[in-house]
Amino acid sequence: MDRIRAIEHRDCDHLAQMHQNAMGNSLWGRLGRRFLRELYRGLVDSPYFLGFVYEERDENGEQQIMGFIAGSTDTETMYRGVFQRRWALLGTMAVPGIIKRPLVLIRLFQTPKYSKVSTPPGSDIPGESLFCSFAPELRGKRISGHINKVLFDELLARGHTEIKVSTETTNEGANRQLTSWGFEAIHHFHFYGKDMVTYVLNLTESDRVQPRSLHRAV
Repeated sequence: MDRIRAIEHRDCDHLAQMHQNAMGNSLWGRLGRRFLRELYRGLVDSPYFLGFVYEERDENGEQQIMGFIAGSTDTETMYRGVFQRRWALLGTMAVPGIIKRPLVLIRLFQTPKYSKVSTPPGSDIPGESLFCSFAPELRGKRISGHINKVLFDELLARGHTEIKVSTETTNEGANRQLTSWGFEAIHHFHFYGKDMVTYVLNLTESDRVQPRSLHRAV
């Protein structure tokens, strides 16, 4: 746990590369590394953003980011604020990716509807886990479980009683891990041409989650 810390501005370029390597076919990934770097810079400035990195020392004794997780206390409000403040810069950075893959533009227009569509009907769960990525050599070492716990602990410490996570129904690894944590699949929906599922975990009922904060205060 002592290798996990909150994301800072200095991490954004590295996170952009990791995001593109692991999720290059996702909407944000298709817009390119420069766009992702500026997006993460905007996210770090948002009071609604929660993000953590996992570090290990390399052969030279330097700390190297090997994985990260990104979440929020209110995803819709967070993204709206980031794009309102940085729309010109983010738009400029997105142009090369749009030119290369014009169909991405259609999904960009769909994106503002995602939060409403992915939220289980009749529920209000602002806390969310958005992205999680690790170096391939860490697979099977349960590091992702530790960094997920840090995010969940943080949300509980801030008074959130539930957290939601959306993923593709075909993502066997994610579905398996979420189920092992005690998440319940309570909402299925279709978005970006994919079958998706939203999982919800009651943080107050999980014996693996404790109110503990590593992040900056809101």
